[in-house]
Amino acid sequence: MSTPEEAKKVKLISSLFSSQEDLIGKVIKEMEGPFGPVDWVSEKLAFNRTRYYAKEMGWPLYRRFISFSRLIMPDSIAHIKLITNKIENGHLVDKIRKINIDPGYISLERLILATGKNYTHRIYLRNGIYADLTLIFHAGTFKPLAWTYPDYADERIIGYFNMIRNGYLQYLRKEEEEVER
Repeated sequence: MSTPEEAKKVKLISSLFSSQEDLIGKVIKEMEGPFGPVDWVSEKLAFNRTRYYAKEMGWPLYRRFISFSRLIMPDSIAHIKLITNKIENGHLVDKIRKINIDPGYISLERLILATGKNYTHRIYLRNGIYADLTLIFHAGTFKPLAWTYPDYADERIIGYFNMIRNGYLQYLRKEEEEVER
């Protein structure tokens, strides 16, 4: 029999992409209201592995990844996705989306993205939101899975996530040391 154990807090991250670079910066600041301070922002990246969003959002598309200093409980990611959906909707122009926000979290074992779309590898959370197991941590690095989006499987992007995980791990170790004192 397994013994239930409380989940550890995890590191909140997000991807944002838009054809409007200034809108990405504005929305990052807006996200600090509900989620607390951002502690890392990637450089501007081209979002060019698909043109799926081009008609809706324009072209070219730019992306930034961010992480937040405040840790979250893993089960709060469904509520966070609903909040980011509201933020996206606050920037609609003629009912057309101008920014995409994909929140998720990094734990020591995995990277999870929150989504409203069901699929075989996604686990229902609540309120129409699913957890997408995007990457697993194995042998010292994040590893993609068969269904991982190609951009999340990119070596450079995985390097960002490894860096965020390392900072998160250092934070957990420091917190553990303080408890032991």
